[in-house]
Amino acid sequence: MPFKNSILFRLFGGESEESKKEKEPEEKLLDGGEDAEPEEQAYKPAPLDTALLQLPPEHSINRLWGLRMEQAGWLSAPVLRLGLPPGQTQPLSDGELEKELPRLRLAVTSASNQRVAKAVPKHEDDPQPNMDALVTVFLTQGQMTAWVLVFPPVGSGRELDRELLSAALRENQVTYGLEEETIAAMPESRDRYFHLFLAAKGVPPVHGQDGGVIDRFSREIKREITVDEFDRVDYTSLNLVQNVEAGEVICEIVPSLSGKPGTTVQGKEVPAKNGKPAVPPKGRNTELNEDGTALIATLSGHVEFKNRAFQVKPVLDIPGSVDFSTGNINFFGDVHIHGDVCSGFAVRAIGNVMVDGIVEAATVEAGGDLVVAKGVVGNGQATITVQRNLFVKYMENCCVRVRENLQTDCLVNCDVYCNGVVQARSGRGTIMGGRIWAAHEVSASIVGSKSECVTNILLGGLPYEHAERESIYAELQELYEETERTELQPESPARSSRLSTLERKQSVCNLRLERLEKDMAILSEQAQGEEEGAYRLSGGIVYPGTVISIGESMLRVHYETRQCIATLVGGEICLM
Repeated sequence: MPFKNSILFRLFGGESEESKKEKEPEEKLLDGGEDAEPEEQAYKPAPLDTALLQLPPEHSINRLWGLRMEQAGWLSAPVLRLGLPPGQTQPLSDGELEKELPRLRLAVTSASNQRVAKAVPKHEDDPQPNMDALVTVFLTQGQMTAWVLVFPPVGSGRELDRELLSAALRENQVTYGLEEETIAAMPESRDRYFHLFLAAKGVPPVHGQDGGVIDRFSREIKREITVDEFDRVDYTSLNLVQNVEAGEVICEIVPSLSGKPGTTVQGKEVPAKNGKPAVPPKGRNTELNEDGTALIATLSGHVEFKNRAFQVKPVLDIPGSVDFSTGNINFFGDVHIHGDVCSGFAVRAIGNVMVDGIVEAATVEAGGDLVVAKGVVGNGQATITVQRNLFVKYMENCCVRVRENLQTDCLVNCDVYCNGVVQARSGRGTIMGGRIWAAHEVSASIVGSKSECVTNILLGGLPYEHAERESIYAELQELYEETERTELQPESPARSSRLSTLERKQSVCNLRLERLEKDMAILSEQAQGEEEGAYRLSGGIVYPGTVISIGESMLRVHYETRQCIATLVGGEICLM
């Protein structure tokens, strides 16, 4: 009876006298006995085993374990752990364990309940049946691992052997990835009953890798101005043009990798996903090499990333100045002028324009950015039109139209129409005379002059579109006047041809004007939601003679003001 009592105590949570005696020395140590060291012997809870299935003492598997204890005299307690000993690669991840442990609980509960119903007599007088050891196979989802749980024999039933194990695995169609050493050692293991053993392990599929693109050139050129310790800007080092030679690699194309199928423990193939091939960013003047592993340039020029593709724009390199030796420049790409743009000449380019020298009384039109390293001396006749950003050392006596932002050291007597920000903070940082119209902000170290020359600062609206409309009106006026003069000439084939040409040009101008008016209407609606504080003038020093206009409001500065900001507050311009 003492032995049986000890079993019942262990099953239902009690403690036998023997176990109490065994724990007495340990308890003395924990309580601070003679041999205890308080800090070293302090109780430390064991880390939680996430792979272990915890079952209550009243579970049916514990009843079976108690019956076996009565029959055999000794048996290790049930351990249902979906894992291998520490130090080995675990077959299941933490995420998989969270899904498999509830399934394992259901499988163990069902199998042990059925075993108890057959092994335990319904009446005390009924004889105990004789039952062979029962091998239960548990397959994880996806059939990637097979686990074996063995219930011991009852009465004079047959003990576990290799034949019982093999038969159970065959019945569950477990034929692939068998753990032969584990299966061979189980019949002789002391823990062969009420323990989980990994019997087979499949091979998971290896999914392929997507292809990729490794860029050799930047997709986005940063247009940042760097000011040195002397408050100077080197406009020649902006590097807005990424030069490439014909045949040079623009980007590498990494091929996709195919997947490798896996195999379940039942010998079924598990398909693998193949990697998606990379989409080459192939644009104008580029092509793939023979094996498709690189995108190369088909001509020398400037690399630009636009519309999700690399394209190479041709670069026209002018080693000297634009003068009588070159004539006017009209180019469908980028232009790099190592000298000056002399008076009376014109440079028009679809892409970026870089001028290492100065621009005199000339016309420069850039479809991208414009960089003038030394400056513009316009003499009242220079016209600069830029579709993106303008970077220039200084500007004097010229008309400037910029669709985005303007960065300079000095503006003197210039008419500027800018849809972004006009900034003159580096170098002298001076805006003196002229008319500066910016859609959002004007920022300068000095605005105006001590001599109180009139400097007009206008904020808000659509400066670039307004200037373009004035230009179209002026062009139409010239065409009308020329048409009137031509109509006064005698009838002749030349007169008819000229009138036809003038009429065609007038139609083109009218179409441009109509399209511009529609665009301005749309942009005006979008600008109506902007707050008053979106328009401002920031000045280190603002001299008298400066006139600030925001919308319908105007403010004339009468006193020298330092470190100020002019903005619209409540419909009036405030200088703070």
